[in-house]
Amino acid sequence: MPEKKKNKKSKHPDQSRPNQVTGTLDITRSGMGFVIVEGSDKDIMVRPNDFRSALHGDTVAVMVRSDFSRGNRQQGEVIDVVKRKQTEFPGHLQFSENFAFFIADSDKPMPDIFIPPDKYNNATAQDKVIVRIVEWQKNKKPVGEVIKVMTPDDESDFAMKQILSENGFVLNFPEEVIEESERIPETIPESEIKRRKDLRDLLTLTIDPADAKDFDDAISLQLLSNGNYEVGVHIADVSYYLEPGSALDTEAYDRATSVYLPDRVLPMLPERISNELCSLRPREDKLTFSAIFEITSKAVVKKRWMGRTVIHSNHRFTYEEVQEIIDKGDGLYKDQILQLNGFAQKLRKERFAKGAINFSSQEVRFKLDDKGKPIGVMIKESTESHQLVEEMMLLANRNVAEYVGGFKVDKKEIPFPYRVHDTPDEIKLSPFVAFAKKYGHTFDTSTPEAIARSFNLMLKDAHGKPEQHVLEQLGIRTMAKAIYTTENIGHYGLGFEHYCHFTSPIRRYPDVQVHRILQQCLDNNVVPNKKLEQQCKHSSERERAAMDAERAANKYKQVEYMRNFLGEEFDGVISGVAGFGFWVETIEHKCEGLVSVNSLSDFDDFSLLEGDYSLVGRRSGRKFRMGDKIRIKVISANLNKRQLDYEWVAAIAEAGTKPFVPARAQEEKKKKKGKKKK
Repeated sequence: MPEKKKNKKSKHPDQSRPNQVTGTLDITRSGMGFVIVEGSDKDIMVRPNDFRSALHGDTVAVMVRSDFSRGNRQQGEVIDVVKRKQTEFPGHLQFSENFAFFIADSDKPMPDIFIPPDKYNNATAQDKVIVRIVEWQKNKKPVGEVIKVMTPDDESDFAMKQILSENGFVLNFPEEVIEESERIPETIPESEIKRRKDLRDLLTLTIDPADAKDFDDAISLQLLSNGNYEVGVHIADVSYYLEPGSALDTEAYDRATSVYLPDRVLPMLPERISNELCSLRPREDKLTFSAIFEITSKAVVKKRWMGRTVIHSNHRFTYEEVQEIIDKGDGLYKDQILQLNGFAQKLRKERFAKGAINFSSQEVRFKLDDKGKPIGVMIKESTESHQLVEEMMLLANRNVAEYVGGFKVDKKEIPFPYRVHDTPDEIKLSPFVAFAKKYGHTFDTSTPEAIARSFNLMLKDAHGKPEQHVLEQLGIRTMAKAIYTTENIGHYGLGFEHYCHFTSPIRRYPDVQVHRILQQCLDNNVVPNKKLEQQCKHSSERERAAMDAERAANKYKQVEYMRNFLGEEFDGVISGVAGFGFWVETIEHKCEGLVSVNSLSDFDDFSLLEGDYSLVGRRSGRKFRMGDKIRIKVISANLNKRQLDYEWVAAIAEAGTKPFVPARAQEEKKKKKGKKKK
């Protein structure tokens, strides 16, 4: 595993010192800092003067000053920045006669960055820019350079770049990484082909989204003489092109994942690798790592083989094209498509029968114009064409993990980056079980297996009913998050004892690590990676950061889109509740906004009823519960805050046809009646 070259000027933390710890610096809006240390329930307060050069989100080494502790609150000072979360920042310049200062667009306090004249990159005072810190000496202002000047038409582009930067993703690849990727020969050496299983004569297909450019998996099918079938899952052999410890490999590890925003992809690897050398484009010879299975007509796996191969994809399908073949039973390579789909549906049925949880997935995507502005909303649900690819990938991932999991060195299991998913947390599960019971769904919580069966029964019974969406949403929230770790506890949601990520090495670094370790096992030459658990943690953290960026970008596009509908009314569903209000997702656009309790103050005083996922009026008893249908008006769309504000349209009472009268108006009416009687 590559490691970054150590900076000789850096003082690396000495973890052996009892009063020195490493953690993540969280700077509040007030400017006070708190270092969060993993495994400790107490954070360490750091005053602004003690940050040194640390910024929000950085991993830092802190010297704890116990003599300054007050009660349970320890204080400390940053002595070293171990790792930067962010090195590039969006904002604007303030000019003086011979220099400029960069002011970041951030709600987190950070020092101004000094920009020398030769680093302006032609920026003016009116421009929005992206700046990179290039130097930060002790007791001095950080020095930066303008790396990008944004034009007025680039508002959305600027926002997307800002979201990526906020989550610690570097927007551009270093020159040495680009140069290294460009030096890789396009032609595959004949000597390399001879070392591999040659599958170029085998019918092989790719199935991907219509706008995909990096095709990292392909599927082959052939009928065997014994009546069984051979199904091949072929994955781009990225590890062939990434030399461990190289600049290219180090950069891929640091990024750990590609990030998919509504209008772009920030790739883990340069396009030379992701879209050209490794992409399994049709009618081109490509190097792959394959998992090949002999399967009966009933989808029972009889044999498996894993190893390095070379393939030649015959055709590139989109999901829509494959779905049309499945629906009509006719089309190009229909026999192969229909047979693969039959296997996939059998594997899927067996998986759910063995304990996998059948949460349905619904993907909301924006239709964008040529400038990235959202002009429409598309809702994509999982179809059989998606399930075909999904089941083939699951089959490969599970079998690779089973094979490596059974491999021993000196009678010990070897370190391996498993993809695991823990059983539900009882504290999170209990209120959900009580909520589901109100809709007539009972849960057996005696064992994890019983919980999974109860989930599937609930999802089946709720399908097509008004409460389906809310039960799925809340059910998913009760689940643990899947992570990478060397400790194999199984994957609860999928119902697998062994699972890993093997099938997407173009966009996930753990898949590259899986390929390397799998090849070591096949060669019977395993070199255990003692740092793998730490690296798994890094990959999990970057994955979470990518998910945060994707959510923020989707929210931005929602706000950008709904700006077109200010003052208009829509039907929606309450998607979340809190003490300060409730969120509503519009049925037509799937765009979520907040209805504040302040906007309800004319009707009643509302308080949160946590176990019921609802807000309840103190006087009227009016309830806003998660899953309820409601009419709203769009009143505000704030792009800077990525926030939509809705207002409840209280035209007709849900219980009948009489106009709904606010609670305060009812009380005033009663008072007037009382005065008349007197």
